[in-house]
Amino acid sequence: MTAKHFSLPAARGGLLALLAALLFGVSTPLVQHFGKGLGAFTTAALLYAGAAAIGMASRQRMEREARVVRGDVPRLLSMAAFGAVLGPVALAWGLQHTSGASASLMLTLEALFTALLARLLYQETMDRRVWAAMLLLLAGGVALVLDQWRSGATQSWGLLAVLLATAAWGADNTLSRALAERDPGQVVLGKAAMGTVATAVLAWLLGEPMPAWGAAVALFAIGASGYGLSLRFYLLAQRAFGAARTGSVFAFAPFIGAAFSVALGDRSGTWAMAAGGTLMMLGVTLHLAESHGHEHEHERLEHEHAHRHDDGHHDHTHDVLPVGSHSHSHVREPMRHAHSHVPDVHHQHIH
Repeated sequence: MTAKHFSLPAARGGLLALLAALLFGVSTPLVQHFGKGLGAFTTAALLYAGAAAIGMASRQRMEREARVVRGDVPRLLSMAAFGAVLGPVALAWGLQHTSGASASLMLTLEALFTALLARLLYQETMDRRVWAAMLLLLAGGVALVLDQWRSGATQSWGLLAVLLATAAWGADNTLSRALAERDPGQVVLGKAAMGTVATAVLAWLLGEPMPAWGAAVALFAIGASGYGLSLRFYLLAQRAFGAARTGSVFAFAPFIGAAFSVALGDRSGTWAMAAGGTLMMLGVTLHLAESHGHEHEHERLEHEHAHRHDDGHHDHTHDVLPVGSHSHSHVREPMRHAHSHVPDVHHQHIH
């Protein structure tokens, strides 16, 4: 095993998570702007209709990515309930009752919920540095809530709704970890289609007003980029280096959103908000500075996912060696070695 295989184990995952963060971060203040006067369920339906379109267009051939199977449907339903119904509806309502900058910063707590759930469900490594990072994120969130409480009960309830959205998306992120090896186009399509149908039906039952064409097209486009493409990149990042670390890098999205909100004219910033944002930024930075490497053992494993033969973990043979990434059922033989790694599909051992 050569050093080149493992010199930058998190580089690909980090870049994909940053792309997801950029797209989602910019979407938050845009949703607040174009969703004014619309019902929360209508807004969520339009956003995930755009995401479903991206999922449909980005599906891959069977030989390139592993298919979603019938056994994945219950998990997709749970992802849709948390991530495509509860999360966006709570965010849409919250954005109408608090400032865009503070709401964007509050979304940083999604990393906290994701990391804690990843630890509970997948036993992903969390050392003292990571726990310290989580405490800084929590302290920043508390500072934001207290600051908004001073602005009035309506502002604080709006921020608490955004907090509910972060918890819902944290659950969604953790549930999606088990589908990270599936075709991300299919996963995005399945989740988004379910969410679109559910929120559209609820919007109709509640008698929410129909949006103007301009707002509908804008929210559809925002959903395509900020929810569809963003989720695709997020799933690929989880595949590369696990749920907790993807959530941590994705925590840059709120700072992108807050800066964009200010650029759009939001002048609600206070010293308390700045302090909360600083604490959260320190937490994200501390989490990303984590380094992990030791001797570990791989047991025999048969599975199916997209892979390459130059990554140090796939040395099975083909009659004709495929070029680049491909997918098929294969066996990883037992091996023991030491290198820097992250909790991707090949490194889920217990510590």
